[in-house]
Amino acid sequence: MYRHTTVLLCLVLALGAKASLTAGGAGTDGATLRKIASSVEGRAGVIAIEASAPVAYVAAQPDPRTFVIELRDVEVRGFADHFKADPRHPFSAVAVEPGRAVDGVATARVSVALSEPLRPRVRSSRNVIYVEADRLDRPADRSGRTPPRLSGVSTSVGPAAAILRVSASRRGAATAVTLHGSARLAASSVVAPQEGAPRLVLDLANATSTLPGRNPVGQDPVDTVHIGLSAASPLVTEVVMDLTRRGPYRVESSADGRELTVVFDDPAAGPSPGTPVSAGSAPRTMASPDSALRLAQAGQPPAAPPQGASQGPPAQAPASQAAAPAPQQPAAAGQGRFTGFPVSLDFQGADLRAVLRTFSEISGLNVVIDPSIQGTVDVALRDVPWDQALDIILRANRLGYTVDGTVVRIVPLNVLAQEQAERQKLAEAQALAGELQTITRTLSYARAETVQPLLTATVLSRRGSITTDQRTNTLIITDLPERLTQAGGLITTLDRPEPQVEIEARIVQTTRDFAQRLGVQWGATGRAVPELGNTLPLGFPNQATVGGRTGGATTGVPAGGERQQGPTGGDAAATVVGLGVTGATSGIGLALGAINGALNLDVILSALESSGQGRLLSTPKVTTQNNIEAQITQGIQIPIQTVANNTVTVTFRDAALSLLVQPQITAANTVIMRITVENASPDFSRSVNGIPPIDTQRALTQVLVNNGETTVIGGIYISREQASQGRTPGLYRIPLLGWLFQRNEVTDESRELLIFITPRIIRL
Repeated sequence: MYRHTTVLLCLVLALGAKASLTAGGAGTDGATLRKIASSVEGRAGVIAIEASAPVAYVAAQPDPRTFVIELRDVEVRGFADHFKADPRHPFSAVAVEPGRAVDGVATARVSVALSEPLRPRVRSSRNVIYVEADRLDRPADRSGRTPPRLSGVSTSVGPAAAILRVSASRRGAATAVTLHGSARLAASSVVAPQEGAPRLVLDLANATSTLPGRNPVGQDPVDTVHIGLSAASPLVTEVVMDLTRRGPYRVESSADGRELTVVFDDPAAGPSPGTPVSAGSAPRTMASPDSALRLAQAGQPPAAPPQGASQGPPAQAPASQAAAPAPQQPAAAGQGRFTGFPVSLDFQGADLRAVLRTFSEISGLNVVIDPSIQGTVDVALRDVPWDQALDIILRANRLGYTVDGTVVRIVPLNVLAQEQAERQKLAEAQALAGELQTITRTLSYARAETVQPLLTATVLSRRGSITTDQRTNTLIITDLPERLTQAGGLITTLDRPEPQVEIEARIVQTTRDFAQRLGVQWGATGRAVPELGNTLPLGFPNQATVGGRTGGATTGVPAGGERQQGPTGGDAAATVVGLGVTGATSGIGLALGAINGALNLDVILSALESSGQGRLLSTPKVTTQNNIEAQITQGIQIPIQTVANNTVTVTFRDAALSLLVQPQITAANTVIMRITVENASPDFSRSVNGIPPIDTQRALTQVLVNNGETTVIGGIYISREQASQGRTPGLYRIPLLGWLFQRNEVTDESRELLIFITPRIIRL
């Protein structure tokens, strides 16, 4: 059965046409209907409706075999009916009836009977309106196939319907609640909320109601039926059925669609409670608005419901809100907000008030237009939802609307803003007109002087005031009773104990030293003197003495370069080769000499090897409240004297281990810490005028650490390797024996500093 209708609105005002509307909307210079003729043009049958001037018209298709064109501001008198029936023609008959629109304007209603279900096309050219449809004997194409006829069924909802009454009846153990409408009633959604009181909510797109908001039923399980406009969109009527219990239900529609029935079955005989079922006891599938929209845009028919399911109209998306100038959206993204049936608009210099009244006729809404609205409309739209067209026109003219029951009031946006501001001022004035009261609150954890500005900025009215008593940490608040209640709740939230955080720092210093030294010293003396009988065979020089330091076998190991008494009892000169090791821990000496002492030779080998490791652990620990900074320090202060203008000034500088931290506990049980750790110690081995330098290690950072976990916030590693060599020129090159004329030193030193932080949350 043909369940859907298509309404096509076209308001054509040709350039140069003389058509004006009075304040009431009635035409002053109406056109007349001249003639109606039919013809066959190519593959289409055409009906031409000619008026004396360009006119506005509304085209509707109430059923598959009837097409109606209603001409606005047109008088029916003395027109020529030249319509001729033709077997090839898709139109079988034409009838003309005069009438009046809701604003008193004369109309001419042209009803066209169709030979078979078709969807005609409508176009206009100046003062002629053409209605076209494919011929019944359309010729085949080159492939031999008959081309498809441009006809079909629209998936949109037809003209607005009105809910006339609500009835309830018994069907055996089931209860049936029926909504009776003046036209087809289409449920865009059926929802049974699982939370709150049991109820069933139906949304009816393009529908109004003539009933009061509350309609008692009293048939178990339906107690009351509430009917009103949807809170989401004033273009959708919401029917709420208050239930005494949850149970299975199904939705049925009559053959003509004017009756929408909800049948509540006995829970013992039906499926599980809350499960919607169809008339054939199969689950009823309601197509979502988005999916129905996508199918319609893609040209695909909606998916058929399961066999035996209710063949109700397809689901519709919620109607649009046109109250405020929302940001423009792309067409593909914004179409899902509109559910009106498609219309085509062609306005050129049309009166804005008349256009808005035309939308009232299409939608069935009760519309009140503000007297200050004036202007004209110029817009050309093709096949767009009527509610989207209304939204576009309202936003283009900076208009909005308010909803009062079933009445939609259209006003300029500045009027809405002014009314809202006046309502707000009135509400504020009424709120400030109350009697002032005073309360006192003694705080336990928060400081009164800290809470005072927070209360002043958030909950106090202009008449309110707050004073504090620091001695007792008490707030004294004077304000309206409602504001005092809000202030009390905020104080309860703010005056609560804060958790504490224990922060433990570990500062670890490690050192490693290694040194290796190997040195040699040579001493030698030679004499040619008369007393030894080995003078030189020359007159000059006849005697000579050559020597470096020398010593006998019993001579101790000397320090390199020292003068030492030789075997002869005199002071020996410096060593011939002085490459000894300072502070040697090992050594061996060898002395050789002639019997008469004319030649002495000695050698000393010295060696040193040392290694060491050290570890220093410092563990400062401090506990503080959340968001409160804490500091702990341990060490000494070094006095430093300065003299200026004969004045001695003593200042003290810390050489200490200190920990400065401010924790912040997060909702995830982690701790954010701003940390400053410093380890400073004096180095007296490098003092200058008795004032030692301070060896300092410092870390300044902010970290996020889980409760009880440890993180490394700093590390310094220093490594120093040094190798040196002392040699006797030339002699160190002697193969195999060159090492006897060298001194080798190797030093390896490393230091490492690590700082660990561990926070622990302590809750009271």
